[in-house]
Amino acid sequence: MISSVRGVVGHVEQDSVVVEVGGVGLTVAVAPHVARSARVGESLFLHTSLIVREDALSLVGFETREELTTFLLLVGVSGVGPKSALGVLSAMSVDQIAQAVADEDDAPFRRVSGIGPKTAKLIVVHLAGKVVAPAAARTIPASDDRVHALTAALTGLGWSERHAAEVAAGVVEDAAAEASVPDLLRRALAELGPARKETARG
Repeated sequence: MISSVRGVVGHVEQDSVVVEVGGVGLTVAVAPHVARSARVGESLFLHTSLIVREDALSLVGFETREELTTFLLLVGVSGVGPKSALGVLSAMSVDQIAQAVADEDDAPFRRVSGIGPKTAKLIVVHLAGKVVAPAAARTIPASDDRVHALTAALTGLGWSERHAAEVAAGVVEDAAAEASVPDLLRRALAELGPARKETARG
């Protein structure tokens, strides 16, 4: 198993790079953003997975261990091959994949070329409990602009983003649907209190 490669970039294509290691050029399939950042003549390190088939050996490379781990989970899903799994990681970040799984939302996967509705649902089911959505993303519903606005207001007043996001989510959840952001801010400030604000700033 080739777990990683480190060498000089010899050639770059849209979806692959050639990494020269010990006088040998290894072709590594990568996501487009990795290929765009690679520069011929410069050093490159990639976490890799060796795909073994009857007619070929293929290397797939990733910038982070998390991307590699997610790739291996994806190829473990029935109907998802290395190309489709790499396509998912080309279209979505690891955090976005985890959030979609946490939300049981297969729509983002269906938008990836080669992933049909049935396979998209299987991805969500298979990855459930195996990938963890970011704490901030779980705290702040993407569809609720008031939470984002309130979080921004609190961070501007000195609280940490994580603390502000938690308080904002709670305040919005308890408030009426028609409550304005200024009203929500007053409630959040009352909940936080001046002493906690000074602590956050210090």
